[in-house]
Amino acid sequence: MSSPQMPPWLQEQIMKLQQSQQSLQSVMTQKQHLEMEKAETAKALDELKKIADGDAVFKQAGTVLIKSTKQELIDELEERTEMAKTRVTVLDKQEARLKESLKEQETKITEMMKSGSTSSTPPAEDNPRK
Repeated sequence: MSSPQMPPWLQEQIMKLQQSQQSLQSVMTQKQHLEMEKAETAKALDELKKIADGDAVFKQAGTVLIKSTKQELIDELEERTEMAKTRVTVLDKQEARLKESLKEQETKITEMMKSGSTSSTPPAEDNPRK
């Protein structure tokens, strides 16, 4: 005896849930990369601030090093840090929205399964086109 087929409306909701989970994973990965970038930038700034103003400094541009000044590099690194902070803030908001959406989707699926059991049509109170 085979188990009943999962109704299409439930399959659709589960697919949406999986897409949200993938989006959340992507956001968290991006945040992790930004945090690493911020740490590397902070380390470079610390080292840069230790050297004398007149010392030769270089920045990497692809596969070459280009001579620069200490202050130009400090300004560039501080700007990079601010941009990373802003991007992390945006990703934090996306992450919070996705987590809330996931909770709502999980609740919806649970409710749909309880009220719709295994029928081929969704429960009457739910509209999957919302």
